[in-house]
Amino acid sequence: MQERNPEFDSLVPGLPFSRRSFVGASLAAAFALAVQPALGQGVVQTPADGLVVGDISVRGADGAEVPAYQARPAGAGPFATVLVVSEIFGVHEYIRDVCRRLARAGYLAIAPDLFRRQGDPTKIASVAEILDTVISKVPDAQVMGDLDACAAWAAANGGDAARLAITGFCWGGRITWLYAAHNPKLRAGVAWYGRLAGTASALTPSHPLDLVDRISAPVLGLYGAKDQGIPVSDVEDMRADLAKAGKQAEFVIYPEAGHAFHADYRPSYRAAEAADGWSRLLAWFEQLGMGGR
Repeated sequence: MQERNPEFDSLVPGLPFSRRSFVGASLAAAFALAVQPALGQGVVQTPADGLVVGDISVRGADGAEVPAYQARPAGAGPFATVLVVSEIFGVHEYIRDVCRRLARAGYLAIAPDLFRRQGDPTKIASVAEILDTVISKVPDAQVMGDLDACAAWAAANGGDAARLAITGFCWGGRITWLYAAHNPKLRAGVAWYGRLAGTASALTPSHPLDLVDRISAPVLGLYGAKDQGIPVSDVEDMRADLAKAGKQAEFVIYPEAGHAFHADYRPSYRAAEAADGWSRLLAWFEQLGMGGR
């Protein structure tokens, strides 16, 4: 039986998860609205004046060119660096806006297109097709290497290598946990409703609950109690395992929020919880010595 996917659940709450449901023609319009980058402009619109922003290219660990978007304050650095990891929908306007929000707080933010070797989800109007033809083919090892490459690029282009953090949403939330176990130089992480458990495969051999002993950076986990894809029991298990292992972590579970409550271009958006989570992200980074400037 195929695993539930939180991205799908957040788009169509309560719908039974099945291949037939995935490809139902009646859902095509809803999928397109969630995926198309032109419609990815959310409630929060952060201007770029006073910032240095734009598309860049980073050479991945395997030599491939990885497109990315960067935003940072104008002027001399070095700036604390935040890696921004997208949902399954790729680096569209919402993710770019998140980078600009971080830049306005004094950070160099970089969002890599971690799917480009497998495909471009911003050009696909079906969640089923994104999952089947792109996401299911992305190896965790490739992602870790690309994030390392982005951290190196940032350090050479105005970032402070000693102040490196990561944040990610849904698919990117899971990656946030994995990167905290991968890079011992990471100073902080904030995982937005990132999946914690799952079935191991050749491309995704471990999930966050499997890697507790290897997590070296403090992580703040932000979750919704009504998330249909990530049970609260998984969050509580992660909290307990991290505490038992002596790891620094904090969790916030918003009682009335579901999945993707920060995604202000989707119906799942909850303004109060999103604003609170963002404030907690900034405070978490500050507490851990990141400091935007």
